[in-house]
Amino acid sequence: MRRKYMRDDVLAVVNGMKITEQDLQNSIRKFPPERQQYFKTEKGKQQLLDELISFELVYDYAKDEHMEDDKNYLARIEAAKKQILTQVAVGKIIKVAKVTDDEVKDYYNANRNMYKNPESITAKHILLDSLEKANKVLEKIKNGLPFEDAAVKYSLCPSKKQGGNLGKFTRGQMVPEFENAAFQLDIGVVSQPVKTQFGYHLIKVEKKEGPSVKTFDEVKGAIKNGLLQERQIFKYNQFTNELKNKYKVEIK
Repeated sequence: MRRKYMRDDVLAVVNGMKITEQDLQNSIRKFPPERQQYFKTEKGKQQLLDELISFELVYDYAKDEHMEDDKNYLARIEAAKKQILTQVAVGKIIKVAKVTDDEVKDYYNANRNMYKNPESITAKHILLDSLEKANKVLEKIKNGLPFEDAAVKYSLCPSKKQGGNLGKFTRGQMVPEFENAAFQLDIGVVSQPVKTQFGYHLIKVEKKEGPSVKTFDEVKGAIKNGLLQERQIFKYNQFTNELKNKYKVEIK
C-alpha cells in the first residue's frame, strides 16, 4: 500500500505522489540513533529526500512495466506471505505460555546457587621492570610517598594514569602469581614485589568482597524471561507434534 498524504508540508511530488515532512521523519526513525543525527541535518535530509524520490521513481517504473506479474516478484511475495503468516501463527501458539511471580520466586529459592557473586577485590598496583626498582619504590612508599603518587611517577602500566587502579576483579582474571598475592593481602597493605611475566608488581588492596548471592530483584527479570522462553518452546513443540497427526508428513 502506498503512503497517504498526511500533512501540508509537502517536500516533493513524484508522479502525483506527495512526499511530506512526515514521510521524511518516519524514514529517519528507521535508522539507528547515531545515524539519525546525521539525517536531521540539512545535508542529511536532502540526501534522504533524494532517496525517497528515487524510490518513488523506481516504483512507478516497475508498475508501468507490469513487473507485478513477474514470476520472481510473485514468488517473493508468496514467500513473504508464508513467513509473515507463520510468524502470526507462532505468536498465537506461544501466547498461552505464562509465568507467575510466585513461580519466579520459587525458582529463585530452589536455585540460589546459580546466582552467586564470586569473591572479589578492588586493588591498585605499580609495575616495574626490575626487582631493584620495585624495592626502591616500595621504600619510598614506606617513607611516606602515597601509593597513588608512586604509581603515577614510576609505574609502567597504563593504569598509572588512575593512580594504579585496576578496579574490581575476581579470581581467574589476573595471572596466577598476581592473583594469589592480591587475594592474600589485607586491605591497605602494600605487598612485597611480586614477579610475573610482565615484571615486578607492588600491590595494594582497597576493598574485599566475599562470595554472595544476587538478590531476587537483581535476577527476577532474567529468571522470568528464561522460564517463559522454556514454556513457549514447550508449547510450540507440543502444538507442532499435534499438527503432525492432522497433516501428512513424509520424511525421505
